[in-house]
Amino acid sequence: MDMKNLSSHVSSGRRGNDVRSDCYIKIERKRSGGMYIQLTSKVESMYGASIKELVNQVLHFYQTKHAHVLIEDFGALPWIIAARCEAALRRMNLSDDKDFLLPVRSKRLAVSSKERLRRSRLYLPGNEPKFFVNAALHKPDCIILDLEDSVSPSEKDSARVLVRNALRHVNFGDAERMVRINQLPEGIEDLRHIIPYNVQTILIPKCESAENVKEVEREIERLSTLHDIKNTVLLLPIIESALGVVRAFEIASASNRNCAIAIGLEDYTADIGAARTKAGAESLYARSAIVNAAKAAGLQALDSVLSDVSDDDGLRQSALEAKAIGFDGKGCIHPRQIKIVHEAFAPTAEEVAYATRVVEAYADAQRSGSGVVALGSKMIDAPVVLRAQRVLALAKMS
Repeated sequence: MDMKNLSSHVSSGRRGNDVRSDCYIKIERKRSGGMYIQLTSKVESMYGASIKELVNQVLHFYQTKHAHVLIEDFGALPWIIAARCEAALRRMNLSDDKDFLLPVRSKRLAVSSKERLRRSRLYLPGNEPKFFVNAALHKPDCIILDLEDSVSPSEKDSARVLVRNALRHVNFGDAERMVRINQLPEGIEDLRHIIPYNVQTILIPKCESAENVKEVEREIERLSTLHDIKNTVLLLPIIESALGVVRAFEIASASNRNCAIAIGLEDYTADIGAARTKAGAESLYARSAIVNAAKAAGLQALDSVLSDVSDDDGLRQSALEAKAIGFDGKGCIHPRQIKIVHEAFAPTAEEVAYATRVVEAYADAQRSGSGVVALGSKMIDAPVVLRAQRVLALAKMS
């Protein structure tokens, strides 16, 4: 390895009084002298030797024999320490084709169903591991490890390694495991770090064409073949521009891997030059277009997030409106929003009661051999029966 082309001093991670479940690692590569590791940690007396041994393993894996290493530990789990150390070493321009993987006992997850509940999807910043560990306790339908807007450009490389390790080591419960990659073409590089490691659904941000979807699909198929991945990774394009809205059906129908399409209103309203308001008149056309395109393609339609996490009433109203115009779920940026969203998208008692009567009337007609379904004096046609069946299925899953 050519020492002349290597940075002599690199770091990764976070430090400071407000940091938790993370660490800061600084590595100064030397030409000789062996390895010297300086550790600061509240749990050094119990775990200091294990932390140093883990860092030594990562350094050895990347063929680093001589270095001074500073570690400031703020309660980081082993997979976080390994990720921070690996990210620092990658910043030395070491080969990017080798991943340091701690052993895991978990088996590869089954493919996520296209029809599963996606009422709530909780966004977690990809470079903030403190949010990962307990995310499942809040019971979102989907957990999104975000590599895009919530991660600064200087930390994209480190976030990739963290997200990869989180997919391998964190128990996210029953939540669908999603990753939002970066905007293309940068997002293609993200895929190499996450496709082999238990991701179920990839979010494609700022999607504006069928070709955007197909480009991601081709890379997933290449990586699936390379790593012998049997599960089908699903796709969820996010439409965030006027052009994307115009091409919504083209995007929705671009791949059999698509399970839903979502609208991103912060970028959309900026693109059309309008302020985003609570009333939402500026985005009603776009939101309706997304619903229509999704349903025409046989997909779920997912609404945008509400950025004011303290506005419970506004969130409830927004979620009810989203349900009323045909959306199947809504994004969340804080755990406190999940329960409100779930309640808003759940069928009401009146909806369940009516759906039950419709389905019972349909069953009676089937048993009697009648081709006409009647509820009292009202004739019930097939779409009404189908909707009633969906309401009851949703009530059962909720």
